[in-house]
Amino acid sequence: MRRTSKKHRVEPSGSICSPLCQRSPTISYISQEQIKDIGGNAEIVCSVSYAEEYPVLWSKTDKKKQTSLLISTGTTLILKSERFKIRHVPASMSYVLTINDLQETDAGVYQCQVIITLQNKITAETDLVVRRPPVISDNSTRSLVVSEGQSIQLECYANGFPPPKVSWRRENNRALATGASIYRGNVLKIANITKDDRGTYYCTAENGVGRGAGRHIAVEVEFPPSVKVVRPRLGQALQYDMDLECHIEAYPPPAVIWMKDDVALTNNQHYSISQYATADELTDTTLRVITIEKRQYGKYQCKAANKLGSSAGEVELFETVIPVCPPACNNNYYGK
Repeated sequence: MRRTSKKHRVEPSGSICSPLCQRSPTISYISQEQIKDIGGNAEIVCSVSYAEEYPVLWSKTDKKKQTSLLISTGTTLILKSERFKIRHVPASMSYVLTINDLQETDAGVYQCQVIITLQNKITAETDLVVRRPPVISDNSTRSLVVSEGQSIQLECYANGFPPPKVSWRRENNRALATGASIYRGNVLKIANITKDDRGTYYCTAENGVGRGAGRHIAVEVEFPPSVKVVRPRLGQALQYDMDLECHIEAYPPPAVIWMKDDVALTNNQHYSISQYATADELTDTTLRVITIEKRQYGKYQCKAANKLGSSAGEVELFETVIPVCPPACNNNYYGK
């Protein structure tokens, strides 16, 4: 972009200007708009005519803030920065401003001025645009914990030039709530969230500069326990051991108890309870009935509860004549 304001001395028609005639200074050329990558170099040229006796200035203008930063006058650099250099090319009467290792703050409007008097100056200006790779903004979502049934929105914003475009996807390219595997936009909305929507979401910002930027966002969905009994009926002979198992899905992780005849069971010589998490929302629990006695046959309950609710599963242990292996394999009944 080149805008030049010039004033010319007009001679009467048919007159001849003598060597002593004073011509008005002009700016004959200024570089057009430049678009450069951050870290690159820029060279801005301003050529003048009939300006040998006048100071030529380079400055950077912020029109929004209505401020101006003086960079150089003639061949003297006013701005003390190793990245800026000024040189004069006498053959073309050009003043060349060079900026190395371009930074984001170098973008803006650069003005070349010839100062005639305090009230009279000639100005030309050009834009320098610095392309910047995307950077995810701090006001973007980092993680989220919500309860099942709520509506949420994940936000991702990025700075850079040209303005970055933002897209969303899920871990392993699973379908989004929109039904597609990719969504483009700064805000991803999920209405009536379910436990199937939990997991990692990836926000990616790209503008063609560099490799782009990304952020992963963990979405945790709290939901009440769901209890699944592996085998609802199990048989075992007297004086042998048997394992009763439950799989529980819940978040946050639930409190788990085993019960028989409305009495909570504990670890002792008759029972051994084990529990371990296979994932944040998955828990497996096993009740081992040790050296079964007659009174230990019957129905057992596996109960799980968290702040959102509770659930239970039932396992019936009944008597058989022949021992079941496992866990009876280690018993002396088998000759071991």
